[in-house]
Order: sequence, then C-alpha cells, then structure tokens
Amino acid sequence: MFRKMRRFRQLLDDKLSADILTHGTVGVLALSGDDDYPYAVPVNYYYENGIIYIHGATSGHKIDAIARNPKVSFCIIDENRNVPEEFTTYFRSVIAFGRAHLVEDEAEKRFAAQALADKYSPEEPAERRDAEIEHTWNAMGIIRIDIEHMTGKEAIELVRARQETKPDAK
Repeated sequence: MFRKMRRFRQLLDDKLSADILTHGTVGVLALSGDDDYPYAVPVNYYYENGIIYIHGATSGHKIDAIARNPKVSFCIIDENRNVPEEFTTYFRSVIAFGRAHLVEDEAEKRFAAQALADKYSPEEPAERRDAEIEHTWNAMGIIRIDIEHMTGKEAIELVRARQETKPDAK
C-alpha cells in the first residue's frame, strides 16, 4: 500500500521519526482540496502515540476537504541546511500518512486543546491557558489524524555524521 523508500540507507527509525514529530512546531498538512487540487497548509500541531492533533475552526477548506476525503499526509522539516559549496542541502524530515476527522468527543477535544496550549504557551499560567480554551471553545475545531504510515529521511551526510558519533563507531 505504501511505497518503500528508495534510498533506504537514509531512512530514519520509527523512534527518531516520532521524536521529530514530538518536538517539531510547524507541519504542513496536505489534503485533497477543491476540484481535486492538492491543498497544503502549514499548521501547529500536537503529536502523541501515533496521533496528530491540529487546532482550527469547525468549518472551512480543511474541514470540507477532510469530509470529502479523509486521507491526508503531514510533513515536518526538522533540519534544512543549505550547503552551497557541496551543491546540496542537509535535511531531515518526516512524512506521515493517515486519516483525519474532526474530533467530536468532548473529553478528547479538551485533551487536545490543553496539549496544544501547553506545547505552544508553556510560559503562560495554567489558569490563563484554561481561560483561553474556554473563551474559544464553541468555535474551536480539533482535527485528529490517525497515522497509518510514517517515513523519516535524512541527507546521507547526516546519516554518516550520526554513525560517526555513535559510541560503538570505530
């Protein structure tokens, strides 16, 4: 169903891919948009245990696209360093594929809203984060993506650098 990565030596293991998703701050959500045009939009998100939550509205282009076709992809760029003298870029990224839907369950919606507030505004007092959630609650939509497949990849130069820093490397 999902293609194997052609440059398998550059494949990141699942743990490192999950770590990148956990610590990233902006991802690009790709959907099948209006008239079958691809629609890719940068979003803030929260990731945990194979699930991505995205905060947004309860209606709009994303929601309409998900209603028509819940299959989505989600991309995170962890590193993107241009190396002009080598005519290349040292990159590290993760692409997740899954199915999305608008969260209807109140407890799950609250969990996701709290997790997003904690991630993006950790310096704000909890009371202030809670008040903001309550203030926007009725207009708030939470999209949930259940990941079905995930692939992480990095530039071969970064693979080599990581191998050189491993304790068992000689």
